[in-house]
Amino acid sequence: MSNEAKPILRAVKLVKRYPNVLALDNVSCEIFPREVVCIVGPSGSGKSTFIRCLNLMDEPTGGEVWFKDQQINAKGTDINRVRQHIGMVFQHFNLFPHLTVRRNITLAPTLLGLKSLDEANAEAEQLLDRIGLREKAESYPGQLSGGQKQRIAIVRALAMNPEVLLFDEPTSALDPEMVGEVLQVMKGLAKAGMTMAVVTHEMGFAREVASRVLFMDHGRLVEENPPQEFFGQPQSPRLKEFLSKVL
Repeated sequence: MSNEAKPILRAVKLVKRYPNVLALDNVSCEIFPREVVCIVGPSGSGKSTFIRCLNLMDEPTGGEVWFKDQQINAKGTDINRVRQHIGMVFQHFNLFPHLTVRRNITLAPTLLGLKSLDEANAEAEQLLDRIGLREKAESYPGQLSGGQKQRIAIVRALAMNPEVLLFDEPTSALDPEMVGEVLQVMKGLAKAGMTMAVVTHEMGFAREVASRVLFMDHGRLVEENPPQEFFGQPQSPRLKEFLSKVL
């Protein structure tokens, strides 16, 4: 855990009910600056719902979500303003197919008046350089591989200069040989001190990069620990069973 005294993101007793399912059952968690928190668990355990509740893409049924000192699911919160600080990378890229890579990256910062077009273009080139895709600036998403699309999606989130990045299974839609190139970018971000919460099936990544690993099952947070203890000395029978199947 970070030495920083205050969490940057905090979930307090989060509940999310759908008509026939309790997706989140009193989940509480704190994420501190510069931490990488990986969230793992079986399909349907509530991982994606949890990460989407952290920036209100899913509205919690109960509980609180805090970004720094602000409860962001309180009435009257301008959630779009808050989301400028909390980037999100999705499983299926969500790039605009009719826009070039460059315009996908510059669209939000220029529309919101955060940067001039010249500033946004200069930053887009720097970010594309960073992930080795500068030559794709004028390409369209349809001309890219899955791994390239996901790297562009990460860069698009970074163009907003977020304080936290949320990842919802960023590699699960990729062919196996493309997974590594995306994880490489994420490792670089972790090394640079980006605060990240990552829903993932990539246990090697969680073991290598995470500050903490959270295990969810049936909408509950069952166990959390630094990776060494999490993988080396799991406490709950359910986590032991899970790890025996995925490792």
